[in-house]
Amino acid sequence: MADSQQPHPKTKSKAKKRYLKAKKERRKHRKTSDRSGALPEEETDDNSEDGPPEKTSTVISPARLARQSNLAIGDDSQKRKKRKLDHTITEGPLEDQSKQAEVDEPEVVEDSLPDRALPLFPLPTRPDAPSKTELALQGLNRAQIEAELVDPNSTLPINLDADNSQSILGSKTRKRLIDLGVNDLFAVQTAVIPFLLRSGHKYTSLYDPYHPPRDVCVSAPTGSGKTLAYVLPIIELLSPRVVTRLRALIVLPTRDLVAQVREVFETTGKGRGLKIGTATGQHSFSHEQAQLVTDEEWRTGRTSKVDVLICTPGRLIDHIDGTSLFTLRDLRFLVIDEADKLLNQSFQDWLAKVLAAIQRPYESYLPVISRHGLRSLEDTSAGGCVTASLVPQEPPNELQTDCDEPRHSSCQKLLFSATLTSDPGKIALLGLRDPKYFVVREVATGASVNHHLVSEGFSIPTNLVEHMVVCNPSQKPLMLFYLVRAQRVDTALVFTKSSESTARLVKLFELFEKNSPVTENRKLIIRAYSSDLPPSERKSILEQFKEKKIGILVCSDLISRGLDISHVAHVVSYDVPIDIRKYVHRVGRTARAGRHGEAWTLVEEQEARHFKTMMKDAGHLNQIKRVRISDEELVPLTAAYDIALTQLKKSYQPHW
Repeated sequence: MADSQQPHPKTKSKAKKRYLKAKKERRKHRKTSDRSGALPEEETDDNSEDGPPEKTSTVISPARLARQSNLAIGDDSQKRKKRKLDHTITEGPLEDQSKQAEVDEPEVVEDSLPDRALPLFPLPTRPDAPSKTELALQGLNRAQIEAELVDPNSTLPINLDADNSQSILGSKTRKRLIDLGVNDLFAVQTAVIPFLLRSGHKYTSLYDPYHPPRDVCVSAPTGSGKTLAYVLPIIELLSPRVVTRLRALIVLPTRDLVAQVREVFETTGKGRGLKIGTATGQHSFSHEQAQLVTDEEWRTGRTSKVDVLICTPGRLIDHIDGTSLFTLRDLRFLVIDEADKLLNQSFQDWLAKVLAAIQRPYESYLPVISRHGLRSLEDTSAGGCVTASLVPQEPPNELQTDCDEPRHSSCQKLLFSATLTSDPGKIALLGLRDPKYFVVREVATGASVNHHLVSEGFSIPTNLVEHMVVCNPSQKPLMLFYLVRAQRVDTALVFTKSSESTARLVKLFELFEKNSPVTENRKLIIRAYSSDLPPSERKSILEQFKEKKIGILVCSDLISRGLDISHVAHVVSYDVPIDIRKYVHRVGRTARAGRHGEAWTLVEEQEARHFKTMMKDAGHLNQIKRVRISDEELVPLTAAYDIALTQLKKSYQPHW
């Protein structure tokens, strides 16, 4: 019974033993080849009879070759695993080895091994990504990279007693500025005016086609005095002129800016004899033609009635195409204010047409000269008689004169903006000549202009305090009324996203004022200013706001650029601006010319992430303070607001 319970040892056949012995030899060869780096040749056992069939291969398939290359590159982890497995099988009992061979070993053993050694190649590596600065500077020309940084706090006093040779400006201009209350030049003026007036005697003349002046690009904060930076040099250089020609052209995006810049020219250039004209489309086309050009060219020898023309691009193209005697070939200055906005909009491809109209074709109407004097030409129109004719023809090669030297346009391009573009494609469209860049911006110690070019290229007035109020969309009008009542935001510009929003908000505020208890001696006056109003009404509203007869002016982005109203203490962005440029120009309506101001942005909850990301990308999020307004603070205004909202809904319902 006991004998029957003992297991009978398994006997191995001779074929099995030969198979295991051959397998052991193969493993020894494999270990030796792994240490030496050479791969063993395949072995075959022709004497095996009963053992497992061994597969021989003489043709290497593509898949097998790929596996060989992977092993040759050196997958050390797989090699170590295989060695450990071989060591375990070798050290175990013979029976366990055979079981392990039958269970774990694949049927094809040698196909998983390389047949021959392959060269080792280094693994590919990725190059380091370029920095943000390098990416931002790609495509920029050297003039942009080497722009001159100007400290925004730098000023230059106007000395009335100084000699003309020691002062940048003439005595008449200095006296006029002091009479207007301007005692110091701001940062942008201290950099640009000396460059335009003292960059060399050859640049201060009206026309010099052989030494044309350098073009200028200026990026400065809103309210920093960019208008005077080009008005004063134009007045200084054009005042000595004798004949009236159109020598200065200022292009602006809106009619309101045209009127404002004309006022600056007239006040600072009073008594200098310069004739200023405008073209905005506010008057009829024939009326503007009569104000700009004369039809008595054969008597006076001139066609222009103005020395300086301030215009919008659309109306300028109308005169280039439709006014026969209107010409730009005498231009000395081409000023593009708010350049980023004008370059982003085509306006009937105005820039290409203006640049083409500036170029004066070279025509030398000279007698045809030869070594023997005048050459006679036969004029068939004169009946075949022989005359000495003045014809446009190049002089002979053997006789070179000053007229043969290349001549260029003397027009100097001046670009100004608070958010001047760095797009190489747009800059290339201007055809700038050896441009000089000025960047008015406060930069940390050790930083360069690259910091300005990497960022969006704007700066905020230093005396501006910025706030952000995150609110529910249904409570946003109530938040504005709270700012007006509690925060004393009573002399402000309120920006909305459209003309419809402007009209609706003004109507709601008027209803709120009507239903709210009177807490002051007089109720606050609020008016709408949008493109839906006729030009005469817009002008009247703007004059009333400047005279402080209107407390709050609700407007769209129509006047977000360039408008200078000195007493504006607050700017409220009722609707969040879609990009950083609109934000910069909105808040720039206050804290101008060194004055203090506050900016408020009402951010809806679903817009908070977009607004914060936009400010963070511009590196400006830390400068904005978040203001939290609790529901308890809004309770005193809720009743009047609900009544006003109900009345507004009824006014918009159709009356059948």
